[in-house]
Amino acid sequence: MPVKVLDGLPAIDFLRKENIFMVTKSCVKIQITKTLKILILNLMPKKVETENQLLRLLSNSPLQIDIQLLRVDQRRSKNTSMEHLNNFYCNFIDIQSKNYDGLVVTGAPLGLIRFCDVVFWKQMKEIIKWAMKHVTSTLFICWAVQAALNILYGVPQITRRNRLAGVYRHYTIHPHASLTRGFDGTFLAIHSRHADFPSKIIRNNTDLKILVEAENEDIGAYLLASQDKRIVCVTGHPEYDATTLASEYYRDRLNGLNPTLPVNYFPKDNPNSMPESTWRSHGYLLFNNWLNYYIHCV
Repeated sequence: MPVKVLDGLPAIDFLRKENIFMVTKSCVKIQITKTLKILILNLMPKKVETENQLLRLLSNSPLQIDIQLLRVDQRRSKNTSMEHLNNFYCNFIDIQSKNYDGLVVTGAPLGLIRFCDVVFWKQMKEIIKWAMKHVTSTLFICWAVQAALNILYGVPQITRRNRLAGVYRHYTIHPHASLTRGFDGTFLAIHSRHADFPSKIIRNNTDLKILVEAENEDIGAYLLASQDKRIVCVTGHPEYDATTLASEYYRDRLNGLNPTLPVNYFPKDNPNSMPESTWRSHGYLLFNNWLNYYIHCV
C-alpha cells in the first residue's frame, strides 16, 4: 500500500525512481478503510533528505499511511527553503488538538549542546509530553532519544568524549518481542552521535525494556521500548542512506574538525571509496514492525 503525502513534495519523484509506490492526498483512486495517521517531527538540518529517507522506510508496509510533516518552530532553516517549510510543514498549534496513530521524532546535530541551551527545548518538552496523550506510539531517533529520556524519565544528558560514527554489530536480546520479530540474532546498525546511552543507566532509571544492544558495551543500548508500546527509542540511524555518514565525515573534515574515520564504513577504510548500505534491511523491518505491531494491531 502507498504512503500518502501532500502534492508536490520532492520525495514523491525521488522515491518513485526507486519504484516505491506513493500517492498524493488529492488522489482518490485508492480507498482503504483504515489509514494510519503518522506525524513526523523533522529536526534534521537537511529536511528534504530526511523526508526521503523516512518515507522510504515507512512505505515498505502493506498499510496505507497518511503523513503529516511537523516543524518544531518557525525559525528559518539554513538548509531548507522557507517555501518548502511553508508548503509541506504544519506548526504544533495546528495539530495539538488532534490525535495520531504514530509520531516519528528525528535526530538532530545537538549532541554537544546542553538541553537548556537548545533554542527549541521548551517546544520539545511540550510536544513530547503532548504525544504521550495524543499519539498511539512515538518512535524517537538518536538525539531525540536522549531528549525523551530526559523529559520523560529525568535521565541526565550523557555526552561521549568522542563522536561515535560507524557501522557496528548488534545482537537481539528479545527475539520474540513484536518489535524485533524477524530480526537476525546479530545484525549491523549505523550510528552517528555524541549522545551516550549506557544500558545500566537506562535499566536503573527507566521502565523501558532494552531489546537490542551493541556487541561493544561502550556503544550501549540500541533499541528500547515501553511495555505499553507508546515509546520506542532507536539510538542509531536506520534511516541513513549509504552516503549520509560519508557526507558528514567530509563536511567535518572540510571544517577542520579532524573527524575520526567512521568504523566499518568505508570499504577497506578508504574514504575515497563508495560506502555500501549494510543496515537498510534491518531498518525496513524495524519500521514495518513498529507500524504493524505497535500501531495497527493495538
